[in-house]
Amino acid sequence: MSDQHDSHPAHLAHHFSEVEQQRDSAKMGMWIFLLTEVLLFGGLFVTYTVYRAWNPDMFYNAHKFLNVTLGTINTFVLISSSLTMALAIRFIQTGNRKKTIIFLITTLALAAVFLVIKYFEYSHKFHLGQLPGKYYTFTGVAGNNPHIFFGIYFAMTGLHGIHVLAGMGAIGWILFRTIRNDFSAEYYTPVEMTGLYWHLVDLIWIYLFPLLYLIG
Repeated sequence: MSDQHDSHPAHLAHHFSEVEQQRDSAKMGMWIFLLTEVLLFGGLFVTYTVYRAWNPDMFYNAHKFLNVTLGTINTFVLISSSLTMALAIRFIQTGNRKKTIIFLITTLALAAVFLVIKYFEYSHKFHLGQLPGKYYTFTGVAGNNPHIFFGIYFAMTGLHGIHVLAGMGAIGWILFRTIRNDFSAEYYTPVEMTGLYWHLVDLIWIYLFPLLYLIG
């Protein structure tokens, strides 16, 4: 009994018989979770499609008031963060803890840059009165009910921003555990699962950017 206990890796949960079984179960759970996230945003994409079909001219006119330059920069920032996250996973797989820490920190920094840019973009819209629903006071968009476009814009980008924050929290926790030397070339499943989530967050933005900013 003692020999069996000693041969049981510290990172292997008691209800799993081997590391690969635990890793496969974690991946299955993560993919199911990611599917629910796709369904969540899928509802917003359907809403966007329906309202754009009903109000094509208004959507076209309203999108001109989005800052394409900031949107493009944020797209580049998130794509870069996806690369740094992939590199962090690669280095932990090879047991290079120092470089893993560097790339996790870089990923967090890029995520923070994304949110800071989004803050300035939101602030400008608040100042102009381009707010959703009854708070919309901007008069510069031609067409009926332009508040609908901005309502959808804030719903989609706001929900995405919440996911960015959640991802930063997960990456921060993984960073702490990496510094604590919890992971190695033999055990890196939490890092890999966090990477999958972060790639989905980036992928969602890659869809949001052209839908909202590049209508024309």
